Amino acid sequence: MRQRDIFDASVPYELAENLERLNPHWRGKPGPRTPAFHRWAFRRLRRLLQTGLTPATVLRGPRRVGKTVLLRQLMDNLLAEGVEPARILYVPFDDIPSLREVSDPILAISRWFETVHLRQTFNESAREGRTAYVLFDEVQNLDAWAPQIKQLVDNNDVRVLVTGSSSLRIEAGRDSLAGRITTVDLGPLLLREIAGLRHGHDEPPFWVDNGVDSVASVDFWRGAVEHGQKAGEMRRTAFSAFSARGAYPIAQEQAEVPWPEMADYLNETIIKRAIQHDLRMGPRGQKRDEKLLEEVFRLTCRYAGQTPSQAVFVPEIQHAYAGNIGWTRILSYLRFLDGTLLIRLIQPLELRLKRKKSPPKICLSDHSLRASWLQEIVPLDPAQLAAHPHLTGLAGHLAESALGYFLASIPNLDIAHFPTRGAEPEVDFVITVGMYRIPIEVKYRRRIDAHEDTRGLRAFLEKSVYNAPFGLLVTLNDDVVVPDPRIIPISLSSLLWLR
Repeated sequence: MRQRDIFDASVPYELAENLERLNPHWRGKPGPRTPAFHRWAFRRLRRLLQTGLTPATVLRGPRRVGKTVLLRQLMDNLLAEGVEPARILYVPFDDIPSLREVSDPILAISRWFETVHLRQTFNESAREGRTAYVLFDEVQNLDAWAPQIKQLVDNNDVRVLVTGSSSLRIEAGRDSLAGRITTVDLGPLLLREIAGLRHGHDEPPFWVDNGVDSVASVDFWRGAVEHGQKAGEMRRTAFSAFSARGAYPIAQEQAEVPWPEMADYLNETIIKRAIQHDLRMGPRGQKRDEKLLEEVFRLTCRYAGQTPSQAVFVPEIQHAYAGNIGWTRILSYLRFLDGTLLIRLIQPLELRLKRKKSPPKICLSDHSLRASWLQEIVPLDPAQLAAHPHLTGLAGHLAESALGYFLASIPNLDIAHFPTRGAEPEVDFVITVGMYRIPIEVKYRRRIDAHEDTRGLRAFLEKSVYNAPFGLLVTLNDDVVVPDPRIIPISLSSLLWLR
């Protein structure tokens, strides 16, 4: 291609140069080296990108969980499978300052790509069996990104993959894209992924993506316990690494970096970045209070795995903030944090169209964020916790938080918490599968009282209206025995190992 041909389309000269630099495969040059390790979403995204029912796929998740790496790995995979370089466009929208000069940048860049590199329209190329692939990274940074994607896929035979770190902004565009996009949520590393990343361990998951219906079977959970026992040594090794460093990829990839240095990095690149960039600007340019966002996040860390009420949040916020901040505003900021996927708010169970007035349960994306933000390390590993028994109570809350985020991240699985109702004791979580409800209680300590510690589960199981065939008791250790055949004990590490 002649040098002047690069700039024959209607994008600014500087932007065209940036696009050339970001797509070295057009010139037969390699891009940045990508890790050999693939996260669980890689296979699913590859299938959706090539043969999915919808022309566009959205990958969303908190910052630093590996979304950009996945895009680059998919690009490398397409090239390795023989897709011509001129059919692949990659644009990171958080890395091109010259975009500010362009109206409707998604459409403008797509037209430029057709003219300069594809050398024909998307539709002409697809009819020749040469479908083009368009990969847009951090698309939430664009105003009106969704209408542009809609116009692109409605009028062009092209496959599109976009990523976003703010599900608030991604969610805002989904209505106009109904029927045109498939959404995939990506959180921090799964326990099996930590084993793969750190030790090269590779085995298929016991709980597959389309296996939600099987969760209502007691045989599934008995098999899950056996599955965890078979992988005992590797599971415990991975869980120890998870306990010490959390599940953000960089913390596990660079395990030699001292924790204080890693904690500062997590604070700056995940928490502050989300608060200052993903959440700071509201609709119509309205600015949210950064200091208040930080204070609310601090309290979500302190009360992770719990259901702090208005009576807890409001006085603490008002004391720290030295202002008259109401519960409605605090609750809206909690929802904003939920929108970044830094936390999940687990709502109380609704029964017979009646909703119990109870605050949501707060579940952090990863306990390492609490350790970095509050500068307080709480181990989850049984051996580490035995050396610090005074932290057992806090560890129990963080175990509950980790489990809640894990369950809330599973597609098509409904999860709630069950607050105390009259004489009925609370249950930490209830998952709903079809007509069945499965109560889950977390008892994260060395000694388990088979009677007292199952009181909430038994009360729930005995109410026929709840239609609960069995319950799960999630424990610290693997050796817990409960005489009630309706209750299945399973350690937290075994449960997290399933996916």
